[in-house]
Amino acid sequence: MKSTAAGIMTTNFPTLLPETPLTDAIRLFRQSSRQHGRRLFGIIVTDKNQHLVGMLSMYDILLYMRPKHIQVWGAMEDLDVAGLIDAAGSRLKAIQVGDIMTPEVITVGPNVDLFMVLDIMIKKHVRRLPVVEDQRIIGVVYISDLFNHLLERIGD
Repeated sequence: MKSTAAGIMTTNFPTLLPETPLTDAIRLFRQSSRQHGRRLFGIIVTDKNQHLVGMLSMYDILLYMRPKHIQVWGAMEDLDVAGLIDAAGSRLKAIQVGDIMTPEVITVGPNVDLFMVLDIMIKKHVRRLPVVEDQRIIGVVYISDLFNHLLERIGD
């Protein structure tokens, strides 16, 4: 098989809608290794026509949970950290995926060479790249799959 994005992309991947409650998305993150055979760190967000509208990552959720002025707090011994975590959890219940997702997502076409995919992932610090054809997502290249594919090729 030719060494392109289509050759190593995964076609079985979960998606979310922007109006999905964030608590449902978190549940999907937590259940991901059982349902999809891999631990998810980011999930593609699509509209009802399966067109890409964003990506929700672990980082997006953590960024939302992080207290706003933490950089000026200094030592945290005098703070109720458990209370801060509970408060952040309460705020998550009123949020939808579209409220905190990353709307600009880097994509590749199915015929993009694997070394171009690798270059994009390294330069842009991304762990997953949606593969798009005719404005529809047809797969996802995960950095772990790319890494394992390259190691297998080296070993052959």
